[in-house]
Amino acid sequence: MAPLWAFPVDEKTLDYFQGTGRKKREIEAFEAYFRAQELFGVPKAGDIDYSRVVTLDLGQVTPSLAGPKRPQDRIEIGDVAGKFDALFTASVAANGFNQPADKLGLRYRVGCGEGEQASDAPPPKAGADRSVVEMVSNRPTLETAHDAATTTAVCALPDSDDKVLRIGNGDVLIAAITSCTNTSNPSVLLAAGLLAKKAVQAGLKVQPHIKTSLAPGSRVVTEYLAETGLLPYLEKLGFALAGYGCTTCIGNAGDLTPELNDAITRNNLVCAAVLSGNRNFEARIHPNLKANFLASPPLVVAYAIAGTVRKDLMTEPVGQGKGGKDVYLGDIWPSSEEIQALLKYAMNGKVFRANYEKVKTEPGKLWEKIKGVTGATYTWPPSTYIAEPPFFQDFALQLGADSASSSGAGGQKYAQSNAVHGARIMALFGDSITTDHISPAGSIKESSPAGQRPGIS
Repeated sequence: MAPLWAFPVDEKTLDYFQGTGRKKREIEAFEAYFRAQELFGVPKAGDIDYSRVVTLDLGQVTPSLAGPKRPQDRIEIGDVAGKFDALFTASVAANGFNQPADKLGLRYRVGCGEGEQASDAPPPKAGADRSVVEMVSNRPTLETAHDAATTTAVCALPDSDDKVLRIGNGDVLIAAITSCTNTSNPSVLLAAGLLAKKAVQAGLKVQPHIKTSLAPGSRVVTEYLAETGLLPYLEKLGFALAGYGCTTCIGNAGDLTPELNDAITRNNLVCAAVLSGNRNFEARIHPNLKANFLASPPLVVAYAIAGTVRKDLMTEPVGQGKGGKDVYLGDIWPSSEEIQALLKYAMNGKVFRANYEKVKTEPGKLWEKIKGVTGATYTWPPSTYIAEPPFFQDFALQLGADSASSSGAGGQKYAQSNAVHGARIMALFGDSITTDHISPAGSIKESSPAGQRPGIS
């Protein structure tokens, strides 16, 4: 039997319950129970005889990420860049990407056709044909300009015609503070806000082609981020409120631009997403992003600024700030004292009670408009979200010739088949393939077998 690791219930636990809006009588009953069981408080040395005592040196605890394909693959932050490079050429069986080593450092122009294009093409001249390419609603746009000399589309950052957008392996294209997993933890959300504030003040930015979003699990989060004055700094880096609940971690980040998708698929790039979710299986976050890393909210902001997972954030600068000065992660990482000083804004029982009371008193109008299906079996109405599988067509509940009836609890009759004939497995998958890989919430490529089914779009 595996050991059970748990922290004891003590006064800090009661403070948390009070700060998150629990009623006084609920807290009193909770405390009385654990005191009666003699389980309240942290036992002192000699109070309890343990079979094994484990000592943890908190000074040795290091920030970590998980990925790039499975949530159980922990990587210390200083090893992320090296791990990505190693997995780039490793076999798929070894959890790698099976790519040739000479492709690792190549970069490709976005919107410039096949392969790597020459980097010395002249910048587009004033008055050249331009069309705006929509990127992300809360981020700046990119412009494409057609250079008559090359007849290929050159993507340039606004007001910087001499800069051409290129992407390469390891580039971060989605950075999301999302999922109820840790967006209900005020300390890490405040840490993300504080890091964003320090980054903005240092002159750091997030490149406009990186899709950024903030989707916490509770409205309480945006209230205390606004109350502490941190929300505007997150927004300045692109982490504007996108909604509440599951977004990026369930594949609902929305698509990348056609130009980015084209550059990835044409050149078979291994680009990345960094998110504060709890699922990162390949293609779950986005069909074209093969490397997905789980990180705490402040690290999501840091990697968005860095723009790549191939940079060692423990030794290399996160980016260049005012005056081209190198800014390191240690320069913008908030201290425990800074986070603690703001926790009083997050741990406000009245705010918690007021917000959660709205769930009962103010049901959303959008929810009320949703029409459900009733009956013993699903009727498969027309939907762009889920379609009837072929093996369910003309399906009916009926007794087979070799079936008998048996009575269950309460005397109900159930059909019971005595034999199964001609049964075969539907699919045989390799290791680490889970239902998360085929979640219906994800995007289905039109070129896939499921996408080519009649009636699916």
